[in-house]
Amino acid sequence: MEKNKNETIVIPGDFVGTSEEFTAGNGVCAEEGNLFALQIGEVSVNEQREISVLPAVETPPVIKEGTVVVGRVEDLKEMVAVVSLACVVGKEQREIVAPTQAVIHISNVKTGYVNELQQEFGVLDLVKAKVIDAKALRLSTEERDLGVIKAMCGKCKSELKRKGNVLVCERCRREETRKISYDYGKGVV
Repeated sequence: MEKNKNETIVIPGDFVGTSEEFTAGNGVCAEEGNLFALQIGEVSVNEQREISVLPAVETPPVIKEGTVVVGRVEDLKEMVAVVSLACVVGKEQREIVAPTQAVIHISNVKTGYVNELQQEFGVLDLVKAKVIDAKALRLSTEERDLGVIKAMCGKCKSELKRKGNVLVCERCRREETRKISYDYGKGVV
């Protein structure tokens, strides 16, 4: 019986055992001596005879302070870049729960002074940023591993390649500057 329990997939409400056989663990509730699944997942029994349901699907990520996200720059204003959030780093396969537009204020782009936001970001750039205010959805790219991870040429819309501290378009030879993440062109792209 225990072997089958470890290989069984259940849905909420499925009977998984009795309180005479097992104690209820995570994802299991006890009702009048019977144990029922609380979530979709795989039944697991440990050596202490505790029965649990291990979730089959990951819960959608919730954005909070310190979360690192990836998004696309949709608009550039004088003082803020408007970013449509795509995913949370490390949970790329799940949709974000919450509003999906955030902003990067000019003061949160990098540690030094920023004269023009348009020299740090371009419309349609993919950026990796840290959430510094979850309520107002404010982001920061000040850290070395944060910033633009993919950029398009402002003239011909080809993908820009990194050459040192600048980005170069191989098609039209245009050079552009950005607040580049150290992992530009790698990772979540």
